[in-house]
Amino acid sequence: MPKNSGAWRNWAGNVVVRPAREVTPASVEELRAAVIEAAAEGLRVKAVGTGHSFTAAAATDGVLLRPDLLTGIREIDRAEGTVTVLAGTPLKRLNKALAREGLSLANMGDVMEQTVSGAVSTGTHGTGRELASMSAQLRALELVTADGDVLTCSPEQNPEIFSAARIGLGALGVLSALTFAVEPLFQLTAREEPMSFQRVTAEFDELHADNDHFEFYWFPHTDNCITKRNNRSPGPNAPVHPVRGFLEDEVLSNGLFQVVNSLGRAVPRTVPGLARLSSSALSARTYTDIPHKVFTSPRRVRFLEMEYAVPREALVDALRELKSMIERSDLRISFPVEVRTAPADDIPLSTASGRESAYIAVHLYRGTAPRAYFSAAESIFTAYEGRPHWGKLHTRDAAYFAESYPHFGEFAALRDRLDPDRRFDNAYLRRVLGD
Repeated sequence: MPKNSGAWRNWAGNVVVRPAREVTPASVEELRAAVIEAAAEGLRVKAVGTGHSFTAAAATDGVLLRPDLLTGIREIDRAEGTVTVLAGTPLKRLNKALAREGLSLANMGDVMEQTVSGAVSTGTHGTGRELASMSAQLRALELVTADGDVLTCSPEQNPEIFSAARIGLGALGVLSALTFAVEPLFQLTAREEPMSFQRVTAEFDELHADNDHFEFYWFPHTDNCITKRNNRSPGPNAPVHPVRGFLEDEVLSNGLFQVVNSLGRAVPRTVPGLARLSSSALSARTYTDIPHKVFTSPRRVRFLEMEYAVPREALVDALRELKSMIERSDLRISFPVEVRTAPADDIPLSTASGRESAYIAVHLYRGTAPRAYFSAAESIFTAYEGRPHWGKLHTRDAAYFAESYPHFGEFAALRDRLDPDRRFDNAYLRRVLGD
């Protein structure tokens, strides 16, 4: 149903737009009708999820499509090992529904508040030695194009569109349904352990090779890291005790961390001491549970984020340079730096396209001016041929991406064919994809 719209804000609060109207389609046909009507009125169209992108990828002054009613599982095909889900379904609901059916995605990111369409459109990923992003787990997709066609795309049907639209930035059309590969529900054993910066960087290749999923957080102004190793397990199920989980995941990782960041923003000189406190508050723990309870964690402290993918072999050098830069500067950074990995994939605009990658994510507490830190970090990442996450802050443009992505020109040509009038355009897309 269309309605006049007030302001829309993303999760972090750094993007605010006032669309001409919002439409909440309850079916693919209503979604198609909204696109056709917008075109007849000369309005641009953007679909938005839960706003977990830090960029203005979904911003529009035209018609803002809200996915709240376009949710649910359309089909589970156990013989093929797939689930088809409507595009507005939150990952949280999908994960729980799959678990009830004895199924799971093979890999996922560390938050599950996004919609499935928002997650794949911007290249959401977790960490994995062999298992890639959510987009790489797609087996088919359904796309509403600028002229109102509803296309089924897969390696067999419209393969060129399927290849590109797995990470399409909303530039090729509006996703209406997605088909993911799934597998029988399994268990992961997570081992979380403090480790020094020197050790984790010296042993990074070994830690990466020896674990299905390896990631770590480094706390600036300290030599402290928290590592996390997730590996497939035969069980038995041994989840975190509810009391310990509440104390560590809610009280320490969210409640105390909120206080630490608020104090650090108000009194920057306290940040190094607070970083030492934060990095020593969490102890080692090991637990076994179903995938979405291991891969994901609650994130209640709001922040801004920049994340770059660098070639995996460049990770340690880039991270050491980042650490050196912070130590030489007057910056006071209260948020840890997150490091993850991904195997190479074949998606044209994937940050791991054609190369094994490591991700370095830098964060700042919401309300903290990001320019100095993010600019300095970005200059390091780009020197290592870094590719920014499409949903996180960066300053790169189409000229940079044309050099960074071997198939960038093919994506641009497909965009010209599917949306010649730029019905799905906005300022962010013009910057990163060109006119």
